[in-house]
Amino acid sequence: MLEVGKKAPAFKLPDASGKKISLSDFKGKKVVIYFYPKDMTSGCTQEACDFRDWFPDFSKLKTVVIGVSADSASLHQKFIEKYSLPFVLLSDENKEVLEKYGVWKEKSMYGRKYMGIERTTFVIDEDGKIQNIFTKVKVAGHVDEILKVLKGK
Repeated sequence: MLEVGKKAPAFKLPDASGKKISLSDFKGKKVVIYFYPKDMTSGCTQEACDFRDWFPDFSKLKTVVIGVSADSASLHQKFIEKYSLPFVLLSDENKEVLEKYGVWKEKSMYGRKYMGIERTTFVIDEDGKIQNIFTKVKVAGHVDEILKVLKGK
């Protein structure tokens, strides 16, 4: 179980263009990593668009935004293009990073159990340590909540 104050698990995953991105690439910057279930679905699209709409605020706070799901890099590329997303989306098709971060979980819908991504956001400080963890995220108001934390409010 990951905890605030602990080192965030390292990773190296492909972005929408296939380029490998590591958490260590952002040393010295704050990083918001949000894990979401699926590109092009209503909740995930709303969350991505909220991050897009507030992206200038994250930039002013020298904070990098990264979205991670199990979708393919090519689907991420379509998602980025369709919604003009200005941040990186990483593909974890093998679910290794999803498991490291503890977001690949058993879920239930209409009594049916299945494995999926629990919507979760991590704020990682400039030294690579977890500053905040938001679990079981509700999309409405979430990005505003993260910005308040980053601004120290």
